[in-house]
Amino acid sequence: MPKNLYEKDGRIARITLNRPEVMNAIDDEMPGLLAQAVEQADADPDIHVMILSRAGRAFCAGYDLTYYAQASTGGGNQVTQPMPWDPIKDYAFMWRNTQAFMAPWRALKPVLCKIHGFAVAGGSDIALCCDMVFMGESAEIGYMPARVWGCPTTAMWVYRLGAERAKRLMFTGDKITGREAEDMGLILKAVPDADLDDAVEAMAARMASVPVNQLAMQKMVINQAIEATGIMNTQRLATVFDGITRHSPEGLNFKARSEAVGWKQAVKERDTGTWDWTLNQPLPPSNR
Repeated sequence: MPKNLYEKDGRIARITLNRPEVMNAIDDEMPGLLAQAVEQADADPDIHVMILSRAGRAFCAGYDLTYYAQASTGGGNQVTQPMPWDPIKDYAFMWRNTQAFMAPWRALKPVLCKIHGFAVAGGSDIALCCDMVFMGESAEIGYMPARVWGCPTTAMWVYRLGAERAKRLMFTGDKITGREAEDMGLILKAVPDADLDDAVEAMAARMASVPVNQLAMQKMVINQAIEATGIMNTQRLATVFDGITRHSPEGLNFKARSEAVGWKQAVKERDTGTWDWTLNQPLPPSNR
């Protein structure tokens, strides 16, 4: 089964993240397949707008931690190298993924993202690179690896939220609901979960009636205002820092803990603040 499905529906291209058995977690292939699907829609003169959504109950659970964090060999070596590590090797791998996540942003045609369930960690990077994001009110979005083992390489949190609200989420790694995300200005709209499909379809249909050249010109002007601030420089720094987070003492301890007890337990300890990653031992209750 392909990991990304592509369907042409009149003037709308439908791109689906398709690893439902692992909640569409990111592996080595998914970023490139996503970029290819976006490029295919962008090159089709019949397509006016794209909708990016998911198969299964969640948009994207982020990087596949069974593959990257829990395993002591294989895919895990892509993101945690033996020490001393090679920063450029790490940067090359993650920069390719960052640029693939940015495919919806770079496309000439608008891309709508539809979030059911949750879009977390690297999944939030994918979602926030789209032009408009719709969420179910109970869906969740967040970048929990900000607590340890990650830095959002696309940096879209700050461009959508501004400095203070981005810091509020990056300093805690908290998840927020679709309703909170709309109230903060992170996404365009949150609607009752049962109404999400209809809301996205209505917006796509409205936009699809606009000539492709008009859509492209408006998007290019608006994106240029962001790009002029130096977004690529910020993303390069974030991608370097992402590698450092995974090869810092705390990052290596998180990887070792994932191998020892499984990534689900390690993530629970990270996200609840019950583990001291510097000493690699439980945090005293008084410090939690």
